[in-house]
Amino acid sequence: LQGGLNLSENSDKKEDGFVNVNGLNLYYVRFGKGNRYKLLTLHGGPGGTHDYLLPLSDLAGQDFDIVFYDQFGCGKSDDPKNESDYSLEYAVEEVDGVRKALFGDDKVHLFGSSWGGMLALAYTLKHQDHLKSVTTSSGLASVSETVKEMHRLISQLPDKEREAIEKHEADGDYSSPEYQEAAMYFMKKHLLRWDEWPREVADTMEVMEKRGTYLKMNGPSEFTIIGTIKDVDFKDDLHTIKIPALITCGRHDEVTPEIAKSIHDRIGGSQMEVFENSAHMQFWEERDKYLEVLSEFIRKND
Repeated sequence: LQGGLNLSENSDKKEDGFVNVNGLNLYYVRFGKGNRYKLLTLHGGPGGTHDYLLPLSDLAGQDFDIVFYDQFGCGKSDDPKNESDYSLEYAVEEVDGVRKALFGDDKVHLFGSSWGGMLALAYTLKHQDHLKSVTTSSGLASVSETVKEMHRLISQLPDKEREAIEKHEADGDYSSPEYQEAAMYFMKKHLLRWDEWPREVADTMEVMEKRGTYLKMNGPSEFTIIGTIKDVDFKDDLHTIKIPALITCGRHDEVTPEIAKSIHDRIGGSQMEVFENSAHMQFWEERDKYLEVLSEFIRKND
C-alpha cells in the first residue's frame, strides 16, 4: 500500500459525525464548513465508503464546503431496516435527507463516482431544483449498456484471464480463486492502474468486502452485476436534466468513454472530459488535473 493522503492542511475546518436520515445513522466527514461552494459527494459501490474520494478534500482550500458520507449499509453507517431498501430509489431519498441535514435550504453541487455517479444522475432527475450542478465521474445510466461495454473489455484480456471469467460466470462460481484473480487483473487495468493502491482505496475495498451491500446490490464483481440494480436503466430520461452537468471518465475506464458519451449526448449543454492517463479513478491517477477541471466547472456554474 502507498502512504495515505495528508489531510492535515484541511483539518482546521474539518468535522465529522453522524446525521440521522430515515431512521439510520449515517457517518459523514466535512471539510471547509461555511465556505462558498457547497459540494456533496457520493461514493461508488454500491457498498463502498467515502474514503477513496478524499483527494477531493483538497478543494476545501479553494473555498469549497465539501461533504463526504458513507451511504446506507456502508462504512460506519447503519444497515437499512428493510431488505427492500437496498435500491436506487431509497438511495435517492437518502441523498436528499443528507443534503437537507447538512446544507439546509442551500442549493448544492452534486458529485458522484461510479455507482455514485448513477445515483447523482437519478437524484438530479427527481430533485434538480435543489442543485446548482451535477458531476458524474465514471457514472452510468444503464446497467445493461455498461455491462456490455465491460464485457467488450474482458474480450480484450489475455486468454488466461478472459477464459477464467467466462468459465466461472457460466458456472456461477464466483468464489473460485481463478475467477477472483482474473477479476483483480481486470481492476488493475480498468479501476486503478497502480501496482500499489493508496490506503484510502484499499480501505474502501476491504470494508466493501466485509459489508453485504455490494453483493446484494451489485454482485460478485465489477462486471457481474446480478444484484438489485441489475435492471436499472434511465438513460432515456436524461434529456430532462436542465442544470449544468459535467461527465468525466478515464480513457482506460471500466465504465468506458462510450458510456460517458452516451450520457453526454443525452444531457443538453453538458461538458465531457476524458482523462487520457486514467482508468476509473481519475481523481487519483490525474489528481491535480481532475481537481482543476472540477473546480473550474463548479465555479463557472455556482
